[in-house]
Amino acid sequence: FFFFFKQKTAYEMQRGLVGSEMCIRDRVSTQSTWEIFTMGDVDKWIETVESGKCIEEKEFRKLCEQVKDLLIEEPNIQPVQSPVTICGDIHGQFHDLKEIFNQGGKLPGTNYIFMGDYVDRGYYSAETFQYLLCLKVKYPANITLLRGNHESRQVSQMYGFYDEIIHKYGNPNPWNYCIGVFDCLGISAAVDGKIFCVHAGLSPEIKTLDQINTIDRRVEVPANGAFCDLLWSDPEEIEAWGINARGAGWLFGSKVVKEFNHLNGLNLVCRSHQLAQDGYKSVSYTHL
Repeated sequence: FFFFFKQKTAYEMQRGLVGSEMCIRDRVSTQSTWEIFTMGDVDKWIETVESGKCIEEKEFRKLCEQVKDLLIEEPNIQPVQSPVTICGDIHGQFHDLKEIFNQGGKLPGTNYIFMGDYVDRGYYSAETFQYLLCLKVKYPANITLLRGNHESRQVSQMYGFYDEIIHKYGNPNPWNYCIGVFDCLGISAAVDGKIFCVHAGLSPEIKTLDQINTIDRRVEVPANGAFCDLLWSDPEEIEAWGINARGAGWLFGSKVVKEFNHLNGLNLVCRSHQLAQDGYKSVSYTHL
């Protein structure tokens, strides 16, 4: 028998685990049908993606529905225990993603946090996102998937993901399945309660971590406000806040980071969203 958790959640008790098969409610169809897949199916999907192919549309819908159910149960700030490997933007670079696992270790032996921007720019956004979703279903406690600013309807239509789906599937349905998952992705994670992980940065509307937990994340990323800022803001060599040339989010300085960390008992803010020429960049005086 395969269990996602040691104890059944309310979701599992309501829908049921039948043998080694997970019953998935087909909420796309208006009919009362059930979609069923096994962990053997997930392994086959992983093999399919690793071979350079995309998962069949019908199977991909099943995968997205299950991942949505898993993500919905996670809070806006997902608690994570160390040791854990924290990763930045992937942007459709599927071969680089596989190299991350080759170098850092495969699940479940190594735990991971991915801080968003899985799609756009690269040529293999579909494979990248599908691979990570498969891993989330197979190892839900070992991988945390956060939302980036590219996990949105508007941005993913502008920067390549939508067009890639049309090219590979011939229709936009798989893109719509992904949008449903985007709206369920977590906003942030806290490692040992000391390292705050978020895609982009901070917001003048957010002083405490508790305020992040009040955000309704199951929506399209808004054009402004706290949710937008967390996915769009950038650090800058200033003291407080500044206008961001991106047209969304803010620029935030060292004083902002220090005050946020002090107020919330944090040691470090870990973010992605920008290119680091050496792979990572540490700004010690700002604890960023």
